[in-house]
Amino acid sequence: MCEKCGKPYYLTTAIAYTSGKPHIGNTYEIILSDAIARYRRLQGYDVFFQTGTDEHGQKIEEKAKEANVTPQEFVDGVAAEIKKNWDMMNTSYDYFVRTTDEAHVKQVQKIFKKLYEQGDIYKGKYEGLYCTPCESFWTESQLVDGKCPDCGREVQKSEEEAYFFKMNKYADRLIKHIETHPEFIQPESRKNEMLNNFLRPGLQDLCVSRTSFKWGVPVDFDDKHVVYVWIDALSNYITTLGYDADGNHGALYKKYWPADVHIIGKDILRFHTIYWPIMLMALGEPLPKQVFGHPWLLVGDGKMSKSKGNAIYAEDLVRHFGVDAVRYFCLHEMPFAQDGTITWELMIERVNSDLANVLGNLVNRTISMSNKYFKGLITNPGVKEAVDEELIELAKATPKKVETKMDELRVCDAIDEIFALLRRCNKYIDETTPWVLGKEADQQDRLATVLYHLLECIRISAILLSSFMPETAEKILKQLQTKETSDMTFGLLETGIHVCEKPEILFARIDAKEMMAKIEEEQKQAQKEKAKEAKKEAKAAEKKEAAAKEQINFADFEKIELKVGVIKACEKHPNADRLLVFQVDLGEEKPRQIVSSIAKFYEPSEVIGKRVIVVTNLKPAKFRGMESNGMLLCATVGDDEDLDLLTITKDFAGGTSVD
Repeated sequence: MCEKCGKPYYLTTAIAYTSGKPHIGNTYEIILSDAIARYRRLQGYDVFFQTGTDEHGQKIEEKAKEANVTPQEFVDGVAAEIKKNWDMMNTSYDYFVRTTDEAHVKQVQKIFKKLYEQGDIYKGKYEGLYCTPCESFWTESQLVDGKCPDCGREVQKSEEEAYFFKMNKYADRLIKHIETHPEFIQPESRKNEMLNNFLRPGLQDLCVSRTSFKWGVPVDFDDKHVVYVWIDALSNYITTLGYDADGNHGALYKKYWPADVHIIGKDILRFHTIYWPIMLMALGEPLPKQVFGHPWLLVGDGKMSKSKGNAIYAEDLVRHFGVDAVRYFCLHEMPFAQDGTITWELMIERVNSDLANVLGNLVNRTISMSNKYFKGLITNPGVKEAVDEELIELAKATPKKVETKMDELRVCDAIDEIFALLRRCNKYIDETTPWVLGKEADQQDRLATVLYHLLECIRISAILLSSFMPETAEKILKQLQTKETSDMTFGLLETGIHVCEKPEILFARIDAKEMMAKIEEEQKQAQKEKAKEAKKEAKAAEKKEAAAKEQINFADFEKIELKVGVIKACEKHPNADRLLVFQVDLGEEKPRQIVSSIAKFYEPSEVIGKRVIVVTNLKPAKFRGMESNGMLLCATVGDDEDLDLLTITKDFAGGTSVD
């Protein structure tokens, strides 16, 4: 039995915040975690892979209000979208947690109460600066140009009663743990950042409750408060395993905790390597073995952001390139510690150079040659030459090389090791020239041996690729028609079996010019739809705002001067199709000029002679260069669907007051 067989391995992602649709930068984390989980299963580990959604907080409460739905309805919709995204990327998670789950909520309440009763949490008052999108408090000195140091958005002054966690009580103990467990925070640079920037200078007590919003886990002994994000969200890693604050832990907790690795983005490293370990220390529970803060996937030279409008979404990439191509790109283009870059052009380049040329071409021509020369029959006469040994030794060494890289979570480097073998196979074809051997009757056994070596290398590569590109690996192994789909010992490919008759094209070359033209057209259409939707939303918001205007007192109303006006002349604005220019008799020395945007509804000749109601004490304004001195009152229906000038039926003179 292998050393790792049956050994528990617990891996988690950060739980995705349900404020909106995830982009490919968010999706990268689940792809990375899935690759690690699949590889551990391949090694024989008993893996429990958890992901999920973080569903409480002020930001969600506000977004739900904007959407005119309840917070629960809002997070239900977003959580479903996130889960759909994870499933689309063929991720093999074992459990999808939601922080609105009843079992989680109950344990969060118990955890909070336990920490309070043992003196780690106390009630106080918070005064400081708050960033709603990040749900973070900051001091003045921590701001960058007066804005949130994490997201760059505006912060608001906040003052409210709150519960606080005594962070500094456990700081020295955590420093010692980090120093004596160098593997705890990875990469190394992240560890130094946490120690030097946060822990050693001294920790402030952490705000762990809020009273300014209600969408959160209620503090069951103080109903004015809800549990703030850190205790709520971070504790998901243990609550879903069956952790119980009273000590009655479930079987999964006993089996899988402590976690082998938390996979999280570098931007939330502080919460997972300082707040979370201190919480666990206070609860008397073991710390996770490792926290890996992965880098960001950037677009060009900037961080991907929906607010910046530069976000690329997984479903769009999958639609053009397929799931495994997207998985390959994300995993291969992200270095261990530095940010990676994604663009449509880079994606096309990788598909063509690596997936079509190196992998796809190798599999296709090897199986095609096997069918051409031996009707697909696999044999191994063992007619070796010196050129074979280098390939065989590399094939034997590659699984161990991949294992070494994966043990260090260097996924990109692990994939490079596999592709080094694939590239060596292509070189081996050039060295052995099967097409020449096929023409010589006395070289058939040599040709069969060459093809066996190639097919065996492809088999081993496919097994290794199953962690990163599972669908592609399955297709390759199916084409080989082998039953040896897990053991990577060289020479296990069965003889006497046949490869498939017609190999499937794994990755077709992409015409870059044609593809980019298609993508650019799609983006233009998407921008148009977005602009259209934004305009629609703006109008709806205006309408809603207008309908919900604050009540005014009589003194405010008295400030408005309304008079009867008789339209003496009207013409179209020379520089604006939607504007009409009116000359209105208000009983003054000369008619007053008023510009109004109602040309869609009236021809100038239709309105001459009408007695209308005019707001006469507005400050003058200019519309496309023409001054307007007043406003005509109108009734409107819908979003600019219909309009009618307010008129009077009696022959009141211009200038008559309207009371």
